[in-house]
Order: sequence, then C-alpha cells, then structure tokens
Amino acid sequence: MSTREDKLKRAQEALQAGRFEGGLALADEVLGEDPADGEARYIAAIASRYLKRFDDAAQHLAALHAAMPEYGRAWQEQGHLAVARGENAAALEAYTRATRFNPALEASWREQARLHAQASQSAEAKAAEAQRQRLAGLPRELVAVQHHLAEGRLLRAEEICRHFLRQNPRNVEGMRLLARLGIEFGVLEEAEFLLESAVVFSPDDPQLRLDYIDALRRRQRFAKALEEAEALHKRDPDNPIFQSRLAIECIQMGQYERGLALFDAVLKRLPRDPASLTSRGHALKTTGARAEAEESYRAAIAAKPDHGDAYYALANLKTYRFEAAQVEAMRQQVARPDLAFMDRVHLSFALGKSLEDGGEYEESFAFYRKGNDLKRAQTRYSADAMSLELARQREFCTPDLFEKHAGGGHEAPDPIFILGLPRAGSTLLEQILASHSQVDGTLELPNIPALAHRLRGRKAGVSRYPEILHDLAPEQLAKFGEDFIENTRVHRQGARFFIDKMPNNFRHIGLIHLILPNAKIIDARRAPMDCCFSGFKQLFAEGQEFTYGLTEIGRYYSDYVDLMAHWDTVLPGKILRVQHEDVLDDQEGQTRRMLDFLDIPFEEATLQFHKTSRAVRTASSEQVREPINRKGQGAWKPFEPWLDDLKIALGPLV
Repeated sequence: MSTREDKLKRAQEALQAGRFEGGLALADEVLGEDPADGEARYIAAIASRYLKRFDDAAQHLAALHAAMPEYGRAWQEQGHLAVARGENAAALEAYTRATRFNPALEASWREQARLHAQASQSAEAKAAEAQRQRLAGLPRELVAVQHHLAEGRLLRAEEICRHFLRQNPRNVEGMRLLARLGIEFGVLEEAEFLLESAVVFSPDDPQLRLDYIDALRRRQRFAKALEEAEALHKRDPDNPIFQSRLAIECIQMGQYERGLALFDAVLKRLPRDPASLTSRGHALKTTGARAEAEESYRAAIAAKPDHGDAYYALANLKTYRFEAAQVEAMRQQVARPDLAFMDRVHLSFALGKSLEDGGEYEESFAFYRKGNDLKRAQTRYSADAMSLELARQREFCTPDLFEKHAGGGHEAPDPIFILGLPRAGSTLLEQILASHSQVDGTLELPNIPALAHRLRGRKAGVSRYPEILHDLAPEQLAKFGEDFIENTRVHRQGARFFIDKMPNNFRHIGLIHLILPNAKIIDARRAPMDCCFSGFKQLFAEGQEFTYGLTEIGRYYSDYVDLMAHWDTVLPGKILRVQHEDVLDDQEGQTRRMLDFLDIPFEEATLQFHKTSRAVRTASSEQVREPINRKGQGAWKPFEPWLDDLKIALGPLV
C-alpha cells in the first residue's frame, strides 16, 4: 500500500514528466484521506492549471491560502494562474505577495520585472530584476536555506547553512541567514556574534548593519544598539530609514524626547508614512501621552485606510472606544479579498474588541476567532509538543537535582521573577512593586529563555535540556547566575532589587533556582476562564503562540498549573502565589504579603501605583495607570456559548 510520501513523490514526478492527469489523480487520493494536506493541495493546483481547469486551480489555491496564509509558493502559483487567465494586475499582486513571504522565489521576481516593464514601470521593473539577479548569483545552498526558512523548516535550514559556512566561513550572506535562524530559535547571542563578524567583512552594507542593530535590540543590549544606530545615522543624517531606526533605539533607552524628535523629522519629509506615525504612537503610549498617541494612530489610518496595525494599536489601549464610522471602515477593509495578511489579523482583533465594547458578542467572537485562526496557521504551534516540553521539566527537575547542587549558583538576591501566564495580572504586580523605592521595574527580559535554549544542545536530535542540568558543574551554574546579573544591569535604575516579568519563565524555575538560589519568585495567577479568554483576545507582538486557539490556551493553562504544583513540591517555600482576584479584593493586604515575602519594608507609594511615572511596554500599560478595578473580571461570560473548547481543555480547572 502506497504511503502519503510515496504518492506525493510520484505526483511530483508525473508533473515533471508532463503527465498532469496522473499527478492530479495522486494528489486527489491524498486529499481524499486528508483534505488539509497542503503539499497535495499545491500539487493539485499546479496540475489543474496545466490542464486549463482554472476554476479548480483557483479553488485549491483558496483553500491553501486559508490554511497556509504565508506560503510563498502558493502565491507564486496564484500569479501563474492569473497570467494563464490573462489577468496581469492580479498576477503582479500575487507575485508581490509571494516574494514578501518568500524572497527566494526567483520566478516571482522575474515575472514582477516582466509585468512592471509591460506597464511601463521602469523603476519597479529594474528593482525586481536586481532581486532576481541577486538570487541567481547566490550559491544554491543559500537559496535552499531561504526556502526552508520561509516555509518553516528551520532545523533543515540550519543544517544546510551550517554545512555551507563550514566550507565558506567568510560568506556574509550565509552568516546573515544563520543569524536570522538564531533569532528564530532565540539563540540571540550567536546571532549577534555572526552579524558583528559579517559587518567586519562587509562594513559598507547598510542592511547588514540594520540587521545587527535588530539583533542587539532583541538581546536588549540597548546601549550598543543605540551606538550602532548613531553611527549609521551619522553616515547619512537625512536618510529616513536611519532616522527611524535611531528613533526606535533612543526610545528603548528611555530617551523619549529625542526619539520623538527624530520621528518628527521623518514625518516632516514623509508626513503620511503610516509606519512612522504608528511607531510614534507606540512611543507616546509608553510614556503615558494617551491623547497624542491616539492622534498619531488616527493619522496613520488616514494615510493608509487598511493599516491594521494602527487600528489594533487603538484597540490595544483597552480603554479606547471606536466610533461607529471607524467600525464601519474596518468592516469595509476586512471584506477586501486582497487585504494583506497582517492587516487582516490586526483588523480582526480590533473589530473583535470594538464589537465586544458595543455588546455584539456573537459577531465579536467571530472576529476574535478569525484573527486567532490566521495566527495559529502562521505559527504552526503544537500543544502536544509544549505538553511534552513541560513534562520533561517534571521528569528531570527532581529533589535529587536540587540536593546535588545545594549551595551552588550565584548568591545575588537582586532579581524578583514575576511569572505565570500573560494577561494574569503580572503587570499590575510589577507596577505595585516598582512603585517601591527599593525595586526597579524593567522589561520581560529574554535572558532566562535564551540560556535555556543554549543548554538544549542536541543528542540524537533530542533536546538535552533540562536533563543537562544534572551534569552542570558548580562553577558553570555560578557563572550563569553572574552573567544574568551583569547582562541585565543595563535595565536597572540603581534600586536594590529589580523585576524580570517574563511570564514564560515559569517553565524554567528549576534553572532559575540553580543559578540564582536567592532570587525571589512570584507566581501571578488569575482565574482560568478570565485568564485564558483574555489571552485569546490579545494579539501579542511576538511569542505566546499558545494563545491563538481555545483548546491550545486551555491545555497550556492546565499544563502550567501541573508544572507549578511540581515546583511547589520540589522547591517548597520558593514561590509566592498571588491570585489576581485576591489583589482586587484586598490590595493592601496582598501588597504587604508580597513585600513581606521579599523582605522589603512597606511604603505607602505601593498603594498609589497608578500615579507612578514609568514607561510600561506591555498590553496592560493603560490599565495600570488607573486605580485598581474589576473591569476585566468575568469578561468571558457573555461569550460563554462559544467557549466549550476552552472548558473541555481546562477540564476540572473550570
């Protein structure tokens, strides 16, 4: 009996030999067993086009776009189909999308050059042809890496890229691609090193320097990123790209006045640039300049009516209410079949929020679900893989592990880790504690997840983390702890203690305890239905892929509760659990309880947290500038008819 892989291989061979009926029949066999098989759907679309069954090809591609919205080859095939139908404008749009999602598609660049030339758009034709020639001049291995990277096969891309660089250690494009893979994997230190080296080999490549600045910022080496952005800006002070990048780095370093002045300089030259207007709005929001932020977001929408990012930025203010005309404008945009993918995602979430505010819960949920479905298809998150990863923490982080390493690690008591799930009230706890004179609030720091990733290694294709924790020497653990303290110092303002609010650190409490045994850990917990549904409604800037599905977020919450119970067992007394609802009921009592746990004296300012003047970069930035309230409590209840999948996933926790 033929396997799926065998049928698809024979289908591809049939297409290559011009036997399109045979290839289509084999693809249809696979689709009969699994209608969601993307590879079979792609082969069926190609075969149908060659057989001039254009409507069938269009149906296959529509299904493929719905399931895999950023699959570049599918958009390239859409372009080929449009050309076959004589629809040149639609073809050009499809080829443009194809290269947006996969810049290594040489045929799409070639066709863009041809179609632009036909339309007498010489500058655009020349730019597309330059991209085609650049691809044609790359080693075939690096083109393959770009294909694998664009299509989500990251391990295969890494394998090919590393093999190529072993043979060509000074190839700048290979280094850039491996750095990009490092960023995808969260191995930011290696990505920074690769880009730093590439810049030495090719110092005049501005894109390389922009990539390097991006890596530095992701590592939260903001001072170095600012230094590099300053150097780039000095080369060409009037370049709006360099001005914009410097503005972003100034704002990351808290230099809001200069950053906003740079954005103003960009907007003086490009007054209707939606990206700059939106970034300026984000900066104003971070500083608490609410009215000015709203104005900047609205200007971005006026400049580009389908700019979903700005609409969602308004929705993400949480307390903003859309006018009826704005809701209607969003409806018109989201109804467009040619709307860009991320604009559709942003608008879906923004419409969900606006309709929820208007009490139109069924339609609101439909838009929330649409946005989540799109993001889930993009991220390829696996709840099974996450459950396995968290189960490994329980398997290897045993009492024996902590007994073996007792007395080790770095002795600094400075860090306070607030962790749990996003939307569980952690920003509120941070704002309360950061209102104390002895505590600095910082960011959701990436240091612990990055260290965990570095420890993974690979043994027969399987991650060695957390098993490797048993094999680490005392001096290694101490060094890891010391490095954490030193590498996070840039975010501190000089207080005795500082907060790391990365929620996903709950996965790594064993590692935290081993390297920083005197650190304090607070588990911010919220009622499961409130927490999960709030996460489902939130579009995160990056990470938190488990939130884009009711089943996925419910399973994640359940796995989190199980893992926290394990940490309580193997590290008794190490973690203070703070229930969000208890803070709402008794803010002063829970504040005093946290300060007692941290061994910090009470200060009245912690009860007036909403008056604290500090930049807040999370989705709750507006909410923590208000006195404590219960606006989010029970927000899921009007949506209950559509939340069965969440309840099933949570099981007895409901």
